[in-house]
Amino acid sequence: MVRFIRNIIRLSFAVALAALPACTGRLPEGAKAVLARIHAPEFRAVDYPAEDFGAVADSVTDCREAINAAITRCSDEGGGRVVLPVGKVFCKGSVNIKSNVNLHIPEGCELVFSSNPLDYLPEELTVWEGTQMYNYASFLRADHCNNIAITGKGVINGNARNGFARMRPQRSAQQDTLRQMGIDLVPVRERFFGARSIMPPNMIEPFGCKNVLIEDITIHDSPYWVIHPLFCDNVTVRGVTIDSWNLNNDGCDPEYSTNVLIENCVFHTGDDAIAIKAGRDQDAWRIGQKTAGIIIRNCEFSSRCNGLCIGSEMAAGVENVYMYDVHVGSCHSAIYFKSNLDRGGFIRNVWVDGIAIDSVRTAFIRFENNYHGGRGGFHPTRFENFRISNIRGGKSKECGFYAIGVEGYPIRNIALENITFEDCKTAYTLVNTEDISFDHVSINGRVLPRVPDDTEASQLRTD
Repeated sequence: MVRFIRNIIRLSFAVALAALPACTGRLPEGAKAVLARIHAPEFRAVDYPAEDFGAVADSVTDCREAINAAITRCSDEGGGRVVLPVGKVFCKGSVNIKSNVNLHIPEGCELVFSSNPLDYLPEELTVWEGTQMYNYASFLRADHCNNIAITGKGVINGNARNGFARMRPQRSAQQDTLRQMGIDLVPVRERFFGARSIMPPNMIEPFGCKNVLIEDITIHDSPYWVIHPLFCDNVTVRGVTIDSWNLNNDGCDPEYSTNVLIENCVFHTGDDAIAIKAGRDQDAWRIGQKTAGIIIRNCEFSSRCNGLCIGSEMAAGVENVYMYDVHVGSCHSAIYFKSNLDRGGFIRNVWVDGIAIDSVRTAFIRFENNYHGGRGGFHPTRFENFRISNIRGGKSKECGFYAIGVEGYPIRNIALENITFEDCKTAYTLVNTEDISFDHVSINGRVLPRVPDDTEASQLRTD
């Protein structure tokens, strides 16, 4: 059934993009350079069946110790593939992937995690919504490893609906405490909340890893962000289906990472489909590692929040992002760049091409430098150098194109080309922007002048 649904989704994706020109032949040189640096890891052709270490696919036996033992043996002996058995494999706590190991979840296997938060202690070092801390361990984690993978046609079930997903960290005193720790640069070793933490872990988190592959798996019921490459280089996320609708279920959030390829994926998520991150405020400035060289292509998005996002936790800077040949179903904003006056940093050199969008509740394309959550600082983010072309959008309940900058820090150098938005309540809203150009941009059936005109924007309305 999962494969049937996936095929239907990808058929609709192909139909939606059929009218748009293919982008591959005109990729910028920067995108080609990023692709040349990304290579999926290779592994020894040796299998380590988890059953040989005591794993039983009966849905009740705790297989965590057996899986981790198989992974350790595989890594110690030079690497290969750890293969889970077909059936429901129950895991009471985190799986720790090690160097040169491909954790393989075959078709017919469902890896089901415990719903008890206490099973994910002791704490592990992580970055939670942009601030470093020690928190519950992520469900599938690799710590400073080389050549790792999670592959297979099977299913990973986070089983979070009755556990972590019930936690409500947003706007809590605990969330405020952690963020203040980041602002005050409290030593990270003191940022422990232990079993009283109400901040759920992320589901898949390679931490400080090089040469990472996540391929073909289907993921349900994640505790928080689903795939979170953190401090990583050379990451491929390919053919993954995420169908997870809990609060804050972002699909994939590369953070402090470089050379990341996300392709041929389906993201149906309770939060943003893809959100590119680079830390929060003073904590990120201390770390000082930007996120750069991200390729997103041939994907299907549908989410309760947004499609492609950069931010709002991006204080160390995000640059050189390329997204093309993507279908966005229904969401708030389809292409969204967000920050606030606490962040600082930059978002720059972004190329978007060949996007089909069904409907949005706010804007098809949105730039925002006053995103909610500011704490009163004045560290505006610099937004500059965006080329967005060959976009087709259906209906927007608010706006086609929205860009709000900060006085003295305009959102700069945005070129929009070959864009059609069929039905927008208003055409565009521009405040504190500079060097915005429209080339063959049509909204509500009217072609816009090359230089935006506020009078023209007010006329392009639907009743």
